[in-house]
Amino acid sequence: MEKKVYSVDGKELRTITLDDKVFGLPVNEDVIYYAINNELANKRVGTACTKDRSEVHGSNAKPYKQKGTGRARRGDKKSPLCRGGGVIFGPKPRDFSFVLPKKVKRLAMKSILSLKAQGDRLTVIEDFTVESGKTKDLVAILKNFPSDGRTVIVLKDDDANIKQAGRNIPAVSFLSYNRLRAHDLFYGRKVIMLESAVKNLSGFYGEGAE
Repeated sequence: MEKKVYSVDGKELRTITLDDKVFGLPVNEDVIYYAINNELANKRVGTACTKDRSEVHGSNAKPYKQKGTGRARRGDKKSPLCRGGGVIFGPKPRDFSFVLPKKVKRLAMKSILSLKAQGDRLTVIEDFTVESGKTKDLVAILKNFPSDGRTVIVLKDDDANIKQAGRNIPAVSFLSYNRLRAHDLFYGRKVIMLESAVKNLSGFYGEGAE
C-alpha cells in the first residue's frame, strides 16, 4: 500500500510504501475489543468500598422482643433492611487488571493501523518538531490537516517539544511508535504519523519482530 507524504504546509512531497504486514492486514475486531478492554481495566482504581452488617458500628441488641408485637422478626439495627445498616453485596476493593497475551496486543495494534490506513484516516507527514514549544506554532501546522474529531499524532520518539506545544489542545493526543495505546488510536478520527514513525513501525511490528 502506498501513501502520500505531506509537508507541514499540507503540500504533497512524495509517496511512501506502507508495510502490508502492519498496515494491510484484515481487521480483527475481536482482538481490538480485547486490547481496549484490557487498557481500560488496567486503569481502574478499584478502591470502592462499602460496609456490610458485620462492619457497621452499632448495637447487637434486638430492638424489640421476638414474639407478641405483631411485627416482623428483627435481629439488630445493623441489618441491611434498616436505615444506616450494612450494604448487601456492596463493592469491595479489588484489582480489575488482567494480562493480555503479547501476540494479541501486537495483532490488535496492527489491526487498528490497518483499519486507519484502509479507511483513509491515516496521514503521513514529513518529520518535524516545534522548537519553540508554543501551542500556536503547532496549531498553525494542524490547521493544514483538519479533523472532525480527536487527532492522534504518532511520533518517532519521545519529543518533549511537540508534547509541550500540544498539551493545551484538548482534541490532540501524542503516542510514540513503540508505546501505542489501542484506545487512543482506535477512537482517533485522524491519525497523523511522522514519516520516520512509519518506517520504525514496520521494523517494530513487522514480520520477525519480537
